[in-house]
Amino acid sequence: MKIRFTWPSSLAVVSAVSLALPLADSARAQQSAFDWKQASGTKLVVMLNKHPYADAIIKRLQEFKDLTGIDVETSETPEENYFDKLTAALASKNGTPDVFMTGTYQLWDYATAGYMEPLDTYLNDPSQTNADYDYKDIYEGVRNGGRWDLVPGHATGTGQQWALPLGFETNIVAYNKKYFDEKGLKPPKTFDELYKLAKQLKGWNGPGSYGVAVRGTRNWATIHPGYMTTFTNAGAKDFEIKDGKLVSDLGSAKSVEVTKAFAQLVKDAGPPAWSSYTWYQCGADFGAGKAAMLFDADILGYFQNVPGGSAEAGNIAYSPPPVMKEGDPVGANEWIWQVAINKSSKNKKAAWLFVQYFTGKEHGTWAAINASVVDPPRKSIWDNADFQAVMSKMPGYLDTFNTIIANTSVKFTPQPYFSESTTEWAATLQKIVLSGADPKAAMTDLAKRITAKTSKLKLDQPPKTASQ
Repeated sequence: MKIRFTWPSSLAVVSAVSLALPLADSARAQQSAFDWKQASGTKLVVMLNKHPYADAIIKRLQEFKDLTGIDVETSETPEENYFDKLTAALASKNGTPDVFMTGTYQLWDYATAGYMEPLDTYLNDPSQTNADYDYKDIYEGVRNGGRWDLVPGHATGTGQQWALPLGFETNIVAYNKKYFDEKGLKPPKTFDELYKLAKQLKGWNGPGSYGVAVRGTRNWATIHPGYMTTFTNAGAKDFEIKDGKLVSDLGSAKSVEVTKAFAQLVKDAGPPAWSSYTWYQCGADFGAGKAAMLFDADILGYFQNVPGGSAEAGNIAYSPPPVMKEGDPVGANEWIWQVAINKSSKNKKAAWLFVQYFTGKEHGTWAAINASVVDPPRKSIWDNADFQAVMSKMPGYLDTFNTIIANTSVKFTPQPYFSESTTEWAATLQKIVLSGADPKAAMTDLAKRITAKTSKLKLDQPPKTASQ
């Protein structure tokens, strides 16, 4: 399954705080009581997507080896090739990699295919999990993104834990604070305010400049950031279960209303070449002062604002995603980078120690302060004074995060046609924007085409996998 972006090395962020984080006395006692050496002498093979989260792991492999006696061989692959390579490796069932990075949407395929080791047994065994791990310190919406019962149509959050998070991203509005302050403008709270302001800002910074950067390619990545966040904040759903069948709800009145409004925003205030816009183009336009606002991943706006990150670095601030009507609950669809254990691994005890260590508090705190790991998945890290000092240089970022985190989760319904259906969804959005297709007719037709496939799925039990 193709994914939305890669991470160029130029985005590496130099933290304002460079320090080693000593463990508290109580944590030291727990560390010493737990047998980190129980798989000493093992060698693990770990597949990583090229990303700041992976870089943080690589920087601390020696600390991990010193603690556990486990050697680790890693590979980093750019994201445009990573999932193809990983899928082939898992399908071979030869035991490697032992551990791999994945995302929630890919998890639905890998867990269903029998490629992933369930983690609850490890989490619940005090001989295998350090008492300091504190699973519930991970934000509920984030940890639930790695938990699923394998039944199409059932939301994440029930069933087995298949993966644990390294970091994640929400979707918010970033804006050019310098310009907004100069003109006395306020970030939008409602979608109508976003539309009017973005339209007004066409040409704000010279010829070719425009109001708001949003993605537009014929790909699921166009749906999942700003659009899906708006869609679900408005109360719209991608699927419903009716009469025991999984049915697309994209033709509903609420779905049509949101799609029509979003399409109008793109037409009147989005990028002129919107249908070719990915993560890269949106971030580049915003960072160059071409787009006045960015409605996308919070971390995309973050990386444009670090020293040297873009021409507008230091001029950017952040606000919650706009809601369709004031007073509606505000949250966001999320993307999560996770680590998981290969079901075919011959070194599962060592693999679990790796997963536990690199998703634990100590590494997570170090990585968030020193190695550009935003957003960290643990509440204790967001409460950490040193991390807050780093984030204080990003106006509105902490407040925005705290405003939306309780209602931030995976908003898509897990189902095996995810990539296909969301690609068609993006293509339909393109038709409405570029060809003037009637939103109601286009979305109704889309819903019928998706339902023709998903309604045949059996929803009473998980599908049989190759390992069953």
